[in-house]
Amino acid sequence: MACPFFLPVRKLEAAIWAHPTRLPLGAGWAGYCGAPGHEGLEPSDEELREGCNLGYASGCPRLPQQRLYDAVRFSVARERGAQVTLWFACEVDHRPFACGQMEYDASQARWISSHPDSRIQKMAECYLESYALRKIRPASAGAVPSPNHE
Repeated sequence: MACPFFLPVRKLEAAIWAHPTRLPLGAGWAGYCGAPGHEGLEPSDEELREGCNLGYASGCPRLPQQRLYDAVRFSVARERGAQVTLWFACEVDHRPFACGQMEYDASQARWISSHPDSRIQKMAECYLESYALRKIRPASAGAVPSPNHE
């Protein structure tokens, strides 16, 4: 469940989480704050580790008191050939508030259906990128990750 105001832009290669593939976006991401009045601010490593990548960052001073969601969650619902369907859930107080699905066609490298909120759409793209990389490079016990990947 990533913070709904987080705009991820690049995967973090630094090991600031023990199990980055378990994170809500499938990896740790660096990016920018999209909270009103703080757009474009780059969070610190601690903020990325404790809030942006996890959601429910009630201690974040930039988190608006009035907001639609506290966190966003994604999962792959189905793969049919090159088409991937993602489910998303926007949560408030640890309960679903809004949910739906988005579809991506890898053969055409385009979204068939997307989310109207550009931050949530960007998170979905990052989640899908992480998911695709895990499929290509499945984790194996005892494997040592390369410095360029998780």
